[in-house]
Amino acid sequence: MRDDFQVASGNDLRCKGWRQEGLLRLLENVLAVGEDPDNLIVYAALGRAARDWPSHDAIVRALKTMGEDQTLLVQSGKPIGIVRTHREAPIVIMANCNIVGQWAKAETFYALQDKGLICWGGLTAGDWQYIGSQGVIQGTYEIFMRIAERHFGGDLKGRFVLTAGLGGMGGAQPLAGRMAGAATLVVDVDPERITKRLDIGYLERRAANLDEALAMIAEAVAARRPLSVGLSGNAAEIYPDILARGIVPDVVTDQTSAHDLVYGYVPATRTLAEARAMRTSDPKALMAESRASIVRHVEAMLGFQAKGAIVFDNGNLIRTQAKEGGVGRAFDIPIFTEAFLRPLFARAIGPFRWIALSNDSADIARIDDLLLEMFPDNRIVTNWIRLAREHVPFEGLPARIAWLGHGERTALALAVNRLVASGELAGPIAFTRDHLDAGAMAHPNIMTENMKDGSDAIADWPLIDAMMLCSSKADLVAIHSGGGGYAGYMTSAGVTLIADGTPEAEERLDLSLTNDTSLGVMRYADAGYDEAIDEVARKGIGHIALGGGR
Repeated sequence: MRDDFQVASGNDLRCKGWRQEGLLRLLENVLAVGEDPDNLIVYAALGRAARDWPSHDAIVRALKTMGEDQTLLVQSGKPIGIVRTHREAPIVIMANCNIVGQWAKAETFYALQDKGLICWGGLTAGDWQYIGSQGVIQGTYEIFMRIAERHFGGDLKGRFVLTAGLGGMGGAQPLAGRMAGAATLVVDVDPERITKRLDIGYLERRAANLDEALAMIAEAVAARRPLSVGLSGNAAEIYPDILARGIVPDVVTDQTSAHDLVYGYVPATRTLAEARAMRTSDPKALMAESRASIVRHVEAMLGFQAKGAIVFDNGNLIRTQAKEGGVGRAFDIPIFTEAFLRPLFARAIGPFRWIALSNDSADIARIDDLLLEMFPDNRIVTNWIRLAREHVPFEGLPARIAWLGHGERTALALAVNRLVASGELAGPIAFTRDHLDAGAMAHPNIMTENMKDGSDAIADWPLIDAMMLCSSKADLVAIHSGGGGYAGYMTSAGVTLIADGTPEAEERLDLSLTNDTSLGVMRYADAGYDEAIDEVARKGIGHIALGGGR
């Protein structure tokens, strides 16, 4: 057991500069807010901050001793070496869980992991960018609001949302649903996760059984009162039970760890304890039982869809697992990105994050004010900041997320860097973004499903993004693969920048953030999306069009 899951505060440096110190504090932070820090797991069953504790400790030693003219190389959570570069090069370059072509499948990953040769970095776990469940809240809230605008007159008051999963990603759902006005029932097989979400205020009530849960939801729906209820149980049993009762929620989704049939999803045929034991005693049987449960789970979701519910996949590959289990219509359920968010991504509008490295929440409050001053006409941003201030508690280092696009991210970061330089903020600010971003991810079952030009599976874009970010002087650049089942479902690129108030930081922020979102717009303009082509024209982005807008 480790007891060092604390994040440093203030301005005392343990490293030779704020670039290294900032990355060290972010590594500390993902463990402080992680699901299972003793095992270096940040979220999603196996998303690790480092491959093992010796690797973690070596990364810490490297960050504390390296100069700004050096770069630390990290391979799947293990530090490989420090090379001499120059003061404008990244401090850390890493690659996580990249497996070649036809070998990129779950069985290969598990075998390599067992040999200690690889680990899954998730999206924001392995490159130390996770900020707790709040990092997912706005994305979930924006999905709910797009559904509300399209189907329910602008809000979800008096509407029933059914979902499952209260882990590091799914834990955002009850709070996001409440913020959107819905009565939300969240099922989770692990009662401890319900307790955790109750304790931090993301969840309001716990139901003893399904009857009580449905009664709570019915009362809230009738009163048009927002409510979030947690129910301990298996979604593969609860969803069919609700369907059999003739109850049809207005919105149905799921965010269990369906991407992982061994360490994540728990089949209805097993207790939680039994499933945990089978992870080592009989993983193949556990995978088969998990997929069989997912079949029942998704068939119920399709049943709700047939009765008029708005049903969507929230990015956990549950449809993929169901189809492999024999559900031919699994992909009749749309993915959230294509169904609700693609017009935003086509303009490179996506989840952008900043973290107060001083551990002073007043820094985030000042940046909240700055956002409202800088973007008064951006309804998505101003609405979100006001809601987040009221409803979203900080976990670990104080942080905020907001959906900003091309030009907006750069403008905010440069303004914040000036606040750091003037001493108006208590310390430097780290900027990062989700891997689920316009130019940063190729994932044919999530981000790039059904692209207009059929380019769903082309992974060149995130690879170009990572190389471009290195050329743009970013502080940390990562290339991740895996996605779900730890097979070759996706490739993505991650970036972190430290705004320490220096002119050098200003140049890094300007180049990296502007180029990153420029590539995102280019990616969608190249695929023929009108919104991206308009963004190119309006903002002078250097996209080279080869006839017909491409």
